Order: sequence, then structure tokens, then C-alpha cells
Amino acid sequence: MKQALVTGGAGLIGAGICRTLRAHGWDVASFDLEEAPEATRSIRCDVTCEGSVAAAMAELGWSGLDLLVNNAGRADPVTGPIAELSLADWRRMTDSHLTAAFLMVRAAVPLLRPGGSIVNMASTRAFMSEPETEAYAASKGGLVALTQALAVSLGPRLRANAIAPGWIARGDGLRDIDHAQHPAGRVGRPEDVADTVLWLAEAGFVTGQVIVVDGGMTRKMIYAE
Repeated sequence: MKQALVTGGAGLIGAGICRTLRAHGWDVASFDLEEAPEATRSIRCDVTCEGSVAAAMAELGWSGLDLLVNNAGRADPVTGPIAELSLADWRRMTDSHLTAAFLMVRAAVPLLRPGGSIVNMASTRAFMSEPETEAYAASKGGLVALTQALAVSLGPRLRANAIAPGWIARGDGLRDIDHAQHPAGRVGRPEDVADTVLWLAEAGFVTGQVIVVDGGMTRKMIYAE
């Protein structure tokens, strides 16, 4: 049975990833501050803390690993005006996405079996922005660059790719206009991202890439009416 470690497995996208991998026969562990019921094993871990990551890996106790998904991170991208953004808030955001991914990769690489895969969860916000999202955008852009560097450093033994989700939601309270912004005709679902994770885990000739999963939204020019 293949083994996957997913950070942030209790969240919307993380739970979808855990559920999809398990449905395809994977043994799935989650590192999260919250319980992840969709994972086979849920281990409490602050992925921004070096000691917490080390303790969680020891508790996991696996001798090998086939897939690491760095999905954890603060969800709300808005941190307010840049002139008022504190260094502490900047670091909390960047640590939750970028530093956490570094700590997890460093801990997991010795366990990843030949042919293993790393998937980092970036965002379309690495390529396009709304106001007052500098820390989030920088974090996600950093994950894209980290992914490219890992692919070169760890290949050919391991592969590293990133996914850049667009608008992903459960489906509650969405309007027709929300769906209409997407050439695919709808807002994304967690399963859309999870299916891409599953594909990347098996796509042996794909590495160093960023797969945009956004229903085509970043390709559509939008003008105010």
C-alpha cells in the first residue's frame, strides 16, 4: 500500500485530498492542528515549528513514504494595507505556507522512496492579486520557486510539482455569477484539486511544473460592466 503524508488534512482542500487518496487505496496521514477525520492517521502538528514537525514524524513512525503534499497554510489572503502590516503578521503568513513546506520537505526527503513525489499547494494568487494580499502572494510565489528548485535538486530520484488552485468552495451560497466567471462553468471543488494530486503522484515524466486548477478563470479577461 502506498503511503502519503498530507499537511492541513483537516481543511477544505486537505480533507478532499485525504478522502480521494484513501478511496484509491492509499494509506494517508495528516499533520494538522485539528483532527483530520478523512485521513487514516491524524497527528497534531504545528508545521511551522521545527520541533513539532520532528515530533510528529517520530510519532508517525513510517519507514517509507511515497507522497508528501504540503497543503497547510493560513487561508485568508488579506492582511491589510502594506504600510500597516506588522513583521509578526508577515512572518505568520509566510511561515504557514513557505517555511512549513521547507520543514516538511527536509523531514520527509529521507523517507521518500525512489519515484516518490512532492506536491506543494501554491495558488493562482502567485500570478494575479487582489489588494492587500502581499504576504499571501509572496508565500505562494515562493512555493512555486521552491518547487522548481526541488525538482532540479532531488531529481531523478524524486519529483516535485505544485498545484495552483483558483476558487475552491464547498458549494454553499454560491451565485450564478460566481460560476459564470469560470470558462468551465462552475466554481471549483476540493475533488478537482485532489484528482490533480493523485495524477501528479503517478505522472512519472512530470516534475518542476505548476498545474493551474482554476476552471480557466485566470485566462478570462474581466471588464467592469
